Amino acid sequence: MLNGVSSIFDNMPEMLKRLKKKSYEKNFAAFEESFSQYRLEMTTYMTKASDKEKMAQELAAAFADDVEAKFKEGAKNKIKNTKLTDINFFMIYYLFPAILKTEHENADLMAEAVCAEWASRYNNAPQGYADYDTLYGSFKEKIFGIF
Repeated sequence: MLNGVSSIFDNMPEMLKRLKKKSYEKNFAAFEESFSQYRLEMTTYMTKASDKEKMAQELAAAFADDVEAKFKEGAKNKIKNTKLTDINFFMIYYLFPAILKTEHENADLMAEAVCAEWASRYNNAPQGYADYDTLYGSFKEKIFGIF
């Protein structure tokens, strides 16, 4: 289930660098392409599941396990805080909006499950998420006018 989903983070440094409205639009389109097979897998599992909540939790756990396996390092075998911050921003800007953009009837449930699972593992995890249009609309030329 969701094997290799951590590959969606392969271009994370470039996709978070100097985010502006135009680059976010371009980066999001590229992200959607790289996420498409996992989006299809997630929505297929959710459609077939009789217990939607349980399936969303299983998908969230599988996602978190794969991401942790990719980024854990060092003697404590943990994700370094600087990397964790980047992962959190990446999830806010790309992952959650891509899940919500599926417009699947359980998209909110899937996004909430991923958000909750990640928060249960990491204290400084995203506490919420927004859809693509909301984030895109928050850019002037630069995100929130600060970068």
